[in-house]
Amino acid sequence: MHVIFSDEFDKLTPEMWALMERAADTALRTEFSELESTELENEPELSVTIVDDSEILELNREYREKDRVTDVLSFPQFDDREDLLEDLLDDGSETLIGDVVICYEQAERQSKEYGTGLTREMLYLFVHSVMHLFGYDHMDEDEKAVMRAREEEVLSAIGVKRNK
Repeated sequence: MHVIFSDEFDKLTPEMWALMERAADTALRTEFSELESTELENEPELSVTIVDDSEILELNREYREKDRVTDVLSFPQFDDREDLLEDLLDDGSETLIGDVVICYEQAERQSKEYGTGLTREMLYLFVHSVMHLFGYDHMDEDEKAVMRAREEEVLSAIGVKRNK
């Protein structure tokens, strides 16, 4: 999967960007086993923007009507997994899966609070958001458990464990 990174933010290293690209590709191939034997004509894309507290607050107010800083926002381009898969398999079409917005300052705070380290926290938030783009949610405990298991599967596959 091709990840389009906003160039407005310079605190993340090239290694972090590379890990995010690996995570996105791993998530795509893990989630959509139907793609294993398929050579996609056009690589699917998603965009990532890293912002500060004030920017995420503004976005959270505008799109979720929540007046607080949050860690990550997801803006999917498809209503559900089936529509996304259909578009991925449609020969010749380019697929923009969606947009991910991560609050760097909130990720820093959470990495300290949870003892995970910034790399692990940023990758977790990224994968979490990608799962939302794929149609996952965590509105109830069963959905949350499934989503968390998928997130950890992707993170483990790229060598990112808890407390790293």
